[in-house]
Amino acid sequence: MRHEFSAVIERDGKWFVGWCPEIPGANGQGLTLEECRQNLAEAIQLILEDRREDALRGAPADAIHEVLQLA
Repeated sequence: MRHEFSAVIERDGKWFVGWCPEIPGANGQGLTLEECRQNLAEAIQLILEDRREDALRGAPADAIHEVLQLA
């Protein structure tokens, strides 16, 4: 699994509304299914970037900071 997240998408009138169960607060919407997917992907990316920045604020200046890649 690499950079994979679940997307739950429902129809609400003329809108598609989606959320990601693994990332609380990640929601998206769109008039088309693709628009909803793209909006949700952007929300996931923004939340993860914000959480990383927030978490690193408390790291000591001399700490080793690496990025791990999961296969």
